[in-house]
Amino acid sequence: MTLAPPPLAGLRIIEIAGIGPGPFCAMMLADHGAEVIRIARPGDDGGLSVAAKDPLLRSRRTIALDLKKPEAILVARRLAQQCDGLIEGFRPGVMERLGLGPEPLLADNPRLVYGRMTGWGQSGPMARDVGHDINYIAISGALHAVGTAGGKPVPPINLVGDFGGGGMMLAFGMLAAILQAQATGRGQVVDCAMTDGSAVLMSMVWGFRAMGRWGNDRGTNLLDGGAHFYDTYETADGKWVSIGAIEPQFYKALRGVMGLDGPEWDPQFAPAVWPTLKAELARRFRQRSRDEWVAAFAGHEVCFAPVLGFDEAASHPHNRARGAFVEAGGVVQPAPAPRYSMSATVPPAMAGAPETEALLGEYGFSEDEIAALHEAGAMGSA
Repeated sequence: MTLAPPPLAGLRIIEIAGIGPGPFCAMMLADHGAEVIRIARPGDDGGLSVAAKDPLLRSRRTIALDLKKPEAILVARRLAQQCDGLIEGFRPGVMERLGLGPEPLLADNPRLVYGRMTGWGQSGPMARDVGHDINYIAISGALHAVGTAGGKPVPPINLVGDFGGGGMMLAFGMLAAILQAQATGRGQVVDCAMTDGSAVLMSMVWGFRAMGRWGNDRGTNLLDGGAHFYDTYETADGKWVSIGAIEPQFYKALRGVMGLDGPEWDPQFAPAVWPTLKAELARRFRQRSRDEWVAAFAGHEVCFAPVLGFDEAASHPHNRARGAFVEAGGVVQPAPAPRYSMSATVPPAMAGAPETEALLGEYGFSEDEIAALHEAGAMGSA
């Protein structure tokens, strides 16, 4: 079957180079067909060697511009006139001081969607404070919920703030605003704050709290490792397995595989007995290796899976069958997701050297204009 072009083919996005969630948003848009032009600082050879190994920077081309030069600012504005969206991740006020804030760019191009990625947001008493993922998810309540009973809050890497509540939320917001701009001719600013986004990711937990089904103590609830039937367990070889036997039929299957015959296992949803039952499950799981438990659970509907390391995940038969990981430029990395029944996604290609002159030519700059930009040092050293 011949697949149609990627669903975002035809969209043009400017990305002002940054780190973390902004590049992740740009990667997602590029993976699904948008033409993303990354404006980066010139002359950073070390950055290029890093970019060639960074999946967050894949599948887009780069223009090197010194945005401290007024000539470079005019180039960026001219590029934005021909684009559907722009992504920036500076602290509030930085883009305005450069002359690239929403006001002049939307005046130039009323259909532009201006995506702003920050930790605290564009407004509020902390808007200009420094911070990182761990700080943003701290005030949203998300960090409080992650950790073991009686232990400290544990940062879930930077998945919840930077990527789930940040870059992915910005990609969604930009596409929503672009759809509206296509219908109305009017663009707008998308204010994406990781505090807001990580709070939204906790919506189900807030619902559980309202229903009286979630307590304030971490590690004591249904989905945070409190329940004996929803947790990870160490095996005899020092590896780990995961169990998610919430529904009665899955819990019954778990009891069958593990030989949990006694009446003490009957009150599945009684938190008072969870610690005791968890300790017994932990003892039993340590009696066999991880692969022996994989074999024991095969064919049983328990909601079970081994906990895999990076290399194991990339080589797992299910992931291989779906092409969940690919190699590009010698770098093993996750493939674009989600998949489409009719449309292709973009095969990842690692970042290369800036293509400043070629790209400017494609966007309508003449040879004389490009030469003048060189002379002014707008693309680096004059």
